[in-house]
Amino acid sequence: MTAGNPPIPKRDPAAGDMAGYLPGDDAEDDDGETEANETNVRELLASVDWSGIGVDGRQVATGAEVIQALVKQLPNQPGVYRMLNPAGDVLYVGKARSLKKRVTAYAQGRFHTDRIGRMVRETAGMEFVVTRTETEALLLEANLIKRLRPRFNVLMRDDKSFPYILMTGDHAAPGIFKHRGARSRKGDYYGPFASAMAVGRTINSLQRAFLLRTCTDSVFESRTRPCLLYQIKRCAGPCTGEVTEAEYAELVREAKDFLSGRSSSIKAQISRAMQDASEELDFERAAIYRDRLAALSHVQSHQGINPQSVEEADVFAIHQEGGQTCIEVFFFRTGQNWGNRAYFPKADPALGASEVLGAFLTQFYDDKPCPRTILLSHAVDEQALLAEALSTRAGRRVSLTVPQRGEKKQLTGNALQNAREALGRRLAETSSQARLLKGLAETFGLAQPPRRIEVYDNSHIMGSNAVGAMIVAGPEGFVKGQYRKFNIRSDDITPGDDFGMMREVMQRRFSRLIKEHGIPGEKPSSPEDEDDDNPSRADTPAWPDLILIDGGKGQMSSVKQVLEDLGIADKVTAIGVAKGADREAGRERFFMEGRDSFSLPVRDPLLYFIQRLRDEAHRFAIGSHRARRKKELTRNPLDEIAGIGPGRKRALLHHFGTAKAVSRAAVEDLAGVDGISEAMARLIYNHFHESGA
Repeated sequence: MTAGNPPIPKRDPAAGDMAGYLPGDDAEDDDGETEANETNVRELLASVDWSGIGVDGRQVATGAEVIQALVKQLPNQPGVYRMLNPAGDVLYVGKARSLKKRVTAYAQGRFHTDRIGRMVRETAGMEFVVTRTETEALLLEANLIKRLRPRFNVLMRDDKSFPYILMTGDHAAPGIFKHRGARSRKGDYYGPFASAMAVGRTINSLQRAFLLRTCTDSVFESRTRPCLLYQIKRCAGPCTGEVTEAEYAELVREAKDFLSGRSSSIKAQISRAMQDASEELDFERAAIYRDRLAALSHVQSHQGINPQSVEEADVFAIHQEGGQTCIEVFFFRTGQNWGNRAYFPKADPALGASEVLGAFLTQFYDDKPCPRTILLSHAVDEQALLAEALSTRAGRRVSLTVPQRGEKKQLTGNALQNAREALGRRLAETSSQARLLKGLAETFGLAQPPRRIEVYDNSHIMGSNAVGAMIVAGPEGFVKGQYRKFNIRSDDITPGDDFGMMREVMQRRFSRLIKEHGIPGEKPSSPEDEDDDNPSRADTPAWPDLILIDGGKGQMSSVKQVLEDLGIADKVTAIGVAKGADREAGRERFFMEGRDSFSLPVRDPLLYFIQRLRDEAHRFAIGSHRARRKKELTRNPLDEIAGIGPGRKRALLHHFGTAKAVSRAAVEDLAGVDGISEAMARLIYNHFHESGA
């Protein structure tokens, strides 16, 4: 259902799974953990009624008048509504027990907060979805918010999937690995862990405790003698029969028991075995058991609080201060603490803790497995409805509670203390960053402190594997999710031509930026600009306010030429940062249009800030170059020959042994390989000999 000017195209109710509204349907899915949940979402989307009553294409003004035009035609049923601006962008997604009553409240023009008033004033159209129950509406609302990211909703900023420990089940000698993504491989999964570092640390200790292999199956099959991990007592060596299958299976069973929460019994068994070995005067075997016990204690010492009364739970605590919000999440599985993570959702400062935490929870569990118990520091709005929705998604009962006493209260109290400290650190960093950005604007004559800074650098070795790099920084520090690398591919650039490389990077970057977002100032400013001073709005804009170039006059002239050719020289401030005499830090020279080159005082904090930005760009550029060079080194020359696929490549390598031997073979020898015709043999021969191999 739509209304407004211009009219928003209606969705086709006949579209089977309504892919246009399914989160992740046409976007990249890096973690792959949503497969089970997508089935539920598709069933939900197939069950809702997408039909609606329009306003017959009438042109209505924005604001409450648009909403009033729809009130009389809305059903008194649960559903989800979307508020749209004149450009068709979604401003807000909400759910309602009764669409008619909720929309009527908006149409009356009496608002409790400025945020709602501003949202209604910008509304030029609405779309509605009728659902069978309010629970379905809540689940659909969470999906749409995560997909559409409306600016008036509470939004998660960090939505990466969680890592797990995988104990493989498709091999005679199971291995232990870090896993992130879809659970496509057969085996046992343990988690979630708060970070990849926590998983790595745990696997490292479990290797020492249970001597499990971490090599790939292909490496396992190709071993003829034990690897270094066996020598340093980090693996039992099942690949070469250093341990029998039964003995290794017992180690695997003990590891599974430990990860399943039976750590005390496992430690008791190992302790008894150590004592028995000691009594038998087998001190070498006793020392092995001693080291295994120490490794298990190391795992538990890093897990901090291990509750006695909580087997499986997630603990959420929220703290608000200075217009910002921090939500700390602790993960407890099998009675063990598997880490914690701090989130800083985007939310209007006027929203209370209960409303923010409730909205956060629905998005948090949209594509993640839900435990049986969720402990909260604050009661949330519609807590019973949220518990019902999570139970529906999980297929079993999920309870949401706010503990009042006992160990569970201590857990939420500890999480709340961590939330306070995390937000305190963030506020201190943001304040310091704000002062530096203000100083940057004053020093370089910018109209206002920059909200997006892009820093560019190149990396290569004698022109080979050249890579351009762009890093992004804003009011909250580095925005690593928006870093970009550019593989230099122009044939017109002489190897080692830094100026030509910079021209290509600038041309590709800003041509695409213009194509995707237009030139600033050529279209009406977005209403989002009204919130520039709002500390809760930390989303980085698409266009940079400032670009820093690692280089002097030469690089700056290349950049200036590209910006002028694209007609945006007056839209972006570019500054070159050249290393000083003897390339010594602290003596950098700055180059910008309309000013002579200059330096900053050696101990100026702003100079340190710029050095940090440049060093981060340098680090990212070198890392990208090394990754490309490594890939180049491992590339097989046969991959460069047109018509040589995996089958022919395998046949050639099996016949000759190496690609170098293939390059030296005669046409007759090549033609003798299965699957290689005489024409293909001559093509292979010419490829290597014309290139001088």
